[in-house]
Amino acid sequence: MFTLAHLSDPHLPMPQARVVDLLGKRATGYFNWWRNRVQLHRPEALAGLVADIRKQAPDHIVLTGDLVNVSLPDEFARASKWLTGLGTPDRVTIVPGNHDVYVATQWRQSLGQWGAYIAGDGQPPAADFNVFPTLRRRGPVALVGLNSGLPKPPFFATGTLGDAQIAATGKLLEDLGREGLCRVLMIHHPPLTTESRFKRLTDAAAFQAMIRRVGCEIVLHGHNHRSEVSRIMGPQGAIPVVGVTSASAAPGSKYGRARYHLIGIERETAGWRIAVDIRALAADGTGCEPDGRIVFNSGAPAAQAA
Repeated sequence: MFTLAHLSDPHLPMPQARVVDLLGKRATGYFNWWRNRVQLHRPEALAGLVADIRKQAPDHIVLTGDLVNVSLPDEFARASKWLTGLGTPDRVTIVPGNHDVYVATQWRQSLGQWGAYIAGDGQPPAADFNVFPTLRRRGPVALVGLNSGLPKPPFFATGTLGDAQIAATGKLLEDLGREGLCRVLMIHHPPLTTESRFKRLTDAAAFQAMIRRVGCEIVLHGHNHRSEVSRIMGPQGAIPVVGVTSASAAPGSKYGRARYHLIGIERETAGWRIAVDIRALAADGTGCEPDGRIVFNSGAPAAQAA
């Protein structure tokens, strides 16, 4: 069995900023952090969750965005240091979130610091957004990374893939399907048409049309800060779309306890069995405990709860 740990939206602690750094959209996000979000996202909760991931020793870790908050230069440097403690670039895969591209920044001073965690197999550290979709093969699993993060106006947390990225992803998924790999798609925004207009993926309908045509085995996302399951119908049945709670959510917050998903993937005669174990921060904060399980069988019309 191949095991995959999925976490998202750690929202690492915000450093103090100079007034000159807070022009435009950053100002509202910065003051909102210190007024409200600093109590919702706690570094000690994230530390307990990461400790549990280390104990579970998955084969690979995927992080679906929002490491930072308002894309300050110091945030990217701090996040880069935190990533080295999470794992090496060959063991950890990242896709950006909307807070990672809160405003337009120079790649080298921002996401470029995580370029080795973003790049596909055999590629140099990612040098710009044109690397997406990315591909990493790990055992029987193909990890396909998408970027839905684009700088947007104040008070909008929407995402956009764009026609070119959707088309390239469709072609890639077709090729991987012929290889018989378990295709795991990673995206920050939920690729659903039911989301709030202020937080949605703007081209979710086009994405879903592509998935209905070529299929995949599972879609992993973050953004909503809650563990949730939806489905998109694919060519061989329902495809699970699984979101995860913020990895730094404070106990008692509106998001509930911090969680990550430990995903077991194994081949079956008729396809794939994918078991998602939800692990939530324990009361003592030093690790996690089981908080539910959902099992998917590729091509099956519905999930089996256990």
